[in-house]
Amino acid sequence: MGQCILIDERSMMLRVDLRKLRIRAFSGVLFAATLVMAVSAAPATAQGVTSLRGLPDFTELVEQVGPSVVNIRTLEKVRASGASGSGSDEEMQEFFRRFFGVPMPGTPRQTPRPNRPQEEEQPRGVGSGFILTADGFVMTNAHVVDGADEVLVTLTDKREFKARLIGADKRSDVAVVKIDASGLPAVKIGDVNRLKVGEWVMAIGSPFGLENSVTAGIVSAKQRDTGDYLPSIQTDVAINPGNSGGPLINMRGEVVGINSQIYSRSGGFMGISFAIPIDEAMRVSEQLRASGRVTRGRIGVQIDQVTKDVAESLGLGKAQGALVRGVESGSPADKAGVEAGDIITRFDGKILDKASDLPRLVGNTKPGARSTLTVFRRGASKDLSIVIGEVEPDKSVARKSTDREEKDKAKASAALQLLGLSVSEVGEAQKKELKLKGGVRVESATEGAARAGLREGDVIVQIANTEIATVKEFEAAVARLDKTKAVHVLFRRGEWAQYALIRPAR
Repeated sequence: MGQCILIDERSMMLRVDLRKLRIRAFSGVLFAATLVMAVSAAPATAQGVTSLRGLPDFTELVEQVGPSVVNIRTLEKVRASGASGSGSDEEMQEFFRRFFGVPMPGTPRQTPRPNRPQEEEQPRGVGSGFILTADGFVMTNAHVVDGADEVLVTLTDKREFKARLIGADKRSDVAVVKIDASGLPAVKIGDVNRLKVGEWVMAIGSPFGLENSVTAGIVSAKQRDTGDYLPSIQTDVAINPGNSGGPLINMRGEVVGINSQIYSRSGGFMGISFAIPIDEAMRVSEQLRASGRVTRGRIGVQIDQVTKDVAESLGLGKAQGALVRGVESGSPADKAGVEAGDIITRFDGKILDKASDLPRLVGNTKPGARSTLTVFRRGASKDLSIVIGEVEPDKSVARKSTDREEKDKAKASAALQLLGLSVSEVGEAQKKELKLKGGVRVESATEGAARAGLREGDVIVQIANTEIATVKEFEAAVARLDKTKAVHVLFRRGEWAQYALIRPAR
């Protein structure tokens, strides 16, 4: 009795004759072993057995790119604790000096010095960055340098430089700083369009202050929506606090992104991280280096995603484009004739696959430029000419808030997180439509807010019996809440007003 195994590769045939093996009891086992050996010895084919690939070796990449990655430390100035005694002692010293011309009895003699507040520098945060040019331009995240009084950049050779902030853009979370050095090892910029899902990538940074830490993984997704101007690259590369601002590197040693965000419920890495595409970051950095600020276009519309049901009911066919929910009075869109209910399907001829494509395309258009909007209205498409406006620039990222502002902001942020609410300003068109004087629009509702029945699009007009007109007023009201008690809010959903009781998470 014989057995024949065929492996289709260049007409190769392997023949195994069991009769010649002279095996009785273990013939089945030996046959299986012979089969494995035969398959292992034969080349693989697309139709047959697929050859296994080994894991990539990142050692050369680390040697190549590592010297271009820097550690960034930020410092802030705080008022030093008074060494001259309590406030009452200071007042008594001033009393004796002014009215008797002598020091207060028992006061040690001191050398006169200018009457100025004492300040000391304290560590504020740690992040990462990478060298853009050999003459000292360094790219990092805007949130890494936000509010810092001093930025220190440390190279891999342990040289440390005091950096000058060139500019920062909060919307894209990109910042550029400059150090006085030359002959530095600059990174190579890659092409994000060539990046593929499943491709190996590597990150270098300073997680938890541990300098020059290397992690690796694969690209999980591209064009992931995490914000109006951030079509992020999603990866499973381990990113933790301190990695922010560091480079995401492909297997060719090119930077394809800036590590910026993580998805986490604990504050640590949970398997999902996000990077800003390097092409988006470079556009921002060029403007920052040229003028210290970024200009973006705007047209003044509130938009939403086009659902399949809406597309079919309107005769649009495919669920694509941006549904106009409201138009700001006097905005470029209002002047161009855009109406609530329109579906914007193209911008300057470019098809909008999803609603988030519109703000990115408009934002990358120079203010004052004339563009064309294609809208789908009452069963037909129509082209509208529009002059692009300008987004109001952010306040300087280097500006430090007052202690009171920081405390209020921290309280509001913690309470908002506790209630599970994210809010934004209500557009003038929506106020007019709902006949409201003010309020805040719910952008997302989770935890307690979701359990209370709130959802995206609702307009909150009161919280804890306090009327609110703006996000600032809402945050101020939230900051005063007792976080241990439930709070009621009055909100509008279309023409209907109703109350909800939000119970904070325990």
